[in-house]
Amino acid sequence: MEEIAAGPLLSLIDTPEDLRKLNKMQLQQVCDELRQFIIDCVSVHGGHFGASLGVVELSVALHYIYNTPDDQLVWDVGHQAYGHKILTGRRKMFHTNRKYGGLSGFPKRSESKYDAFGVGHSSTSISAALGMAIASKYKKEEFRRHIAVIGDGAMTAGLPFEALNHAGVSGANLLVILNDNNMSIDPNVGALKEYLTDITTSQTYNRFRDDVWKMLGMLPTKDFQKLASKVEAGLKGVLSKSSNLFEALGFRYFGPVDGHNIMKLTETLKSLKDIPGPKLLHIKTVKGKGYGLAEKDQTLWHAPGTFDKITGKINKKIPTVPEPPKYQDVFGHTLVELAEKNPLIMGITPAMPSGSSLKFMMDAMPDRAIDVGIAEQHAVTLSAGLATQGLKVFCNIYSSFMQRAYDMVIHDVAIQKLPVVFCLDRAGLVGDDGPTHHGAYDISFMRCVPDLVVSAPMNEAELRNLMYTAQLPELNVPMVIRYPRGQGVMPQWRTPMEKIEIGTGRKICDGQEIAILTIGHPGNFAVAACKMLQKDELFPAHYDMRFVKPLDEAMLHEIAQRYHKIITVEDGTVVGGFGSAVLEFMAAHNYTPDVKILGIPDRIVEHGKPEELHRECEYDAQAIAEAVREFAIVKELHSDLV
Repeated sequence: MEEIAAGPLLSLIDTPEDLRKLNKMQLQQVCDELRQFIIDCVSVHGGHFGASLGVVELSVALHYIYNTPDDQLVWDVGHQAYGHKILTGRRKMFHTNRKYGGLSGFPKRSESKYDAFGVGHSSTSISAALGMAIASKYKKEEFRRHIAVIGDGAMTAGLPFEALNHAGVSGANLLVILNDNNMSIDPNVGALKEYLTDITTSQTYNRFRDDVWKMLGMLPTKDFQKLASKVEAGLKGVLSKSSNLFEALGFRYFGPVDGHNIMKLTETLKSLKDIPGPKLLHIKTVKGKGYGLAEKDQTLWHAPGTFDKITGKINKKIPTVPEPPKYQDVFGHTLVELAEKNPLIMGITPAMPSGSSLKFMMDAMPDRAIDVGIAEQHAVTLSAGLATQGLKVFCNIYSSFMQRAYDMVIHDVAIQKLPVVFCLDRAGLVGDDGPTHHGAYDISFMRCVPDLVVSAPMNEAELRNLMYTAQLPELNVPMVIRYPRGQGVMPQWRTPMEKIEIGTGRKICDGQEIAILTIGHPGNFAVAACKMLQKDELFPAHYDMRFVKPLDEAMLHEIAQRYHKIITVEDGTVVGGFGSAVLEFMAAHNYTPDVKILGIPDRIVEHGKPEELHRECEYDAQAIAEAVREFAIVKELHSDLV
């Protein structure tokens, strides 16, 4: 991988201290070069694109005005932090971004002292920055400033409002920058979007606010400043019904400000720097700013992959033969098929209609598919409420995002035995997004919930069958269907749907001495391993268990009585997962086979291509074959000793 060349000014900036040596008139050129560098790098190496382009000016202004890393800057989610990374000593390594062994695609504390807080999931920045601000106040570190940058999409979650509610009465020295571009990955939804639009378009209030803001800067005494502030606050309610939310929570509200005007941004941030207490600066930006195609289609250009930066043509492999679809697309199309025949079906997703492919149902049946915004807890409890009225709800949430709604799964769904269907996309190791997005834990934390069915399809046909089974009226308990990111294995995937008996597995092949038990997509790795082992004249049996809960106990009895060596394979953590469930069964029934558990190890797995991570974690086809060979060698040694 070759390093990407930087412009003449950007090439001089290795740290924010270098940036702060420049005069203000040079900042626009820095912004232009930084934006071009991001375009050059992402077009060749891939990554998140539009979000970082939208905050180029903000990234430059923040590091120019604030004394980072002493002043602590927290980015929400991290999709928009590429400019921040480039300005903080990682420009020469940026071509390794999201590559195996390279830079993380998100801010990461262990990667740089400028990354004050590690992020990946949205909506955490205000809480984290507030914690830092309270700590600095307690430690009497008056020199520190604390800044949280959060998007309007991330503000729809509950956590930011909890943090705002606390911060407003904390007296902490905190600046929240609300980056308002009317987008998350897909367009924003909900009342907050309308609220921010109203603030932005209230020209009477904005003109008045600018006049008062200038006046505040000219008044000679603090007493007069306080008086002017009271006058401003009193008239806001008359001039704009929208200006009260943040101030009612104890924040001083400033804005909206053009987030692409570098001179205005630096002037504003400099003015706000020494105003004590909680403040909120509302800036307006355009996601994808500076690259026309990304501005026009912001969802497509959120993370487009590699592309020709001149023509804008996205590089896509043209298949010579039919290829398997993505699992999420199979989910999306199958849900529409089922909903056409079952009027009780509804679909819910928290801000991921494109990523989860619920967009197919939203287009075909807009009154039966709902995007609730970045609000996973609400998505689950909303689904529970719908289910109480007899509807069959398919609640589609990424596996790692479901962690945020776990209490609702137990309290609002499982305890009441409401038949909500949780479709957990991105289960297992997701690849380049790394540890914040890996779906490593859902098997473990879901299988311990009473009356919750937990399943995983080995291929597209099994996914369709599980979805068909889940919507049948006789299923009166909640059910989890987990599946990985990316392609399946069946080019001809539109198979007739059939009912699967809950808690039943299937035998893929019979064998000798050793049994391989798999759950979900890694069953395909086992199929490949069995083919590899034939040349060694090793013929293990293979069982696709399909359900982690309830387990197919009849099948497990058969396996335990026939095989004394068992290998379990899962794309979840080995702690408390599918392999543990098998061991629990064996112990409960006094079976004593040798069991080897393959899966995600008990450590944080970094980013890389899925196939690289499967190999590293030792549960790909090669690793399964090696495990079988090791068992076979042990058997031969035992025979020789006897």
